[in-house]
Amino acid sequence: MPIPRGEPAIGRRLLRDDVYGRLREAIVGGVLAPGEQLRDAELAAWLGVSRTPVREALLRLAEAGLVVAKPGRSTVVSPLDVRDLRDARDVVAALHEVAVRAAVAGLTTSDLTAMSAANDRFRAAVRDGDVEAALRADDDLHAVPVAVAANRALAAVLETYTPVLRRAERLRFSTLAGRASVARHDELIGLCAAGDAERAAAVAFDTWHSLPTTEE
Repeated sequence: MPIPRGEPAIGRRLLRDDVYGRLREAIVGGVLAPGEQLRDAELAAWLGVSRTPVREALLRLAEAGLVVAKPGRSTVVSPLDVRDLRDARDVVAALHEVAVRAAVAGLTTSDLTAMSAANDRFRAAVRDGDVEAALRADDDLHAVPVAVAANRALAAVLETYTPVLRRAERLRFSTLAGRASVARHDELIGLCAAGDAERAAAVAFDTWHSLPTTEE
């Protein structure tokens, strides 16, 4: 078939992803509280968009377990469900284990420097009690091996389920337990630098799998 003329429909995709990202951050950041009813018209007005990308975003958030959607009735922010949290934690931990194992051989000096710099920021944020800065630094550190592994399927699943763990991460990083993550990060970086893929992968798994749930 002939290639259609005109601009490709990139704008709509970017808009849809932006709406999804903003709603997801509002939920994991507590702006939209557990149990709160979500009305697509109100959300659309808040974000300054039409209702269509909001509805699409709510469907994606439901797939990730961040909202509970009842077709024709209501959509609410999901409560912090222990089983959902554990399921997401198990998946995310396993995928970071796979990513690190695959990435170690390809990590450059610049990659390791970036991980160390991120852990320095993480250490300072935990010391200062700045949970949001700690989350950003933690994301930056773990994003390095994920990017080097270059597994698009793995990255897509992490993009979906890592936000489910945000409340558990906030719980850890707001307490003295967050300091243990600094040591885990140092160990992970050291093992990556030494080229020990198996032990580095095990540390990556433990870092995520040790996240607390409300019953632990």
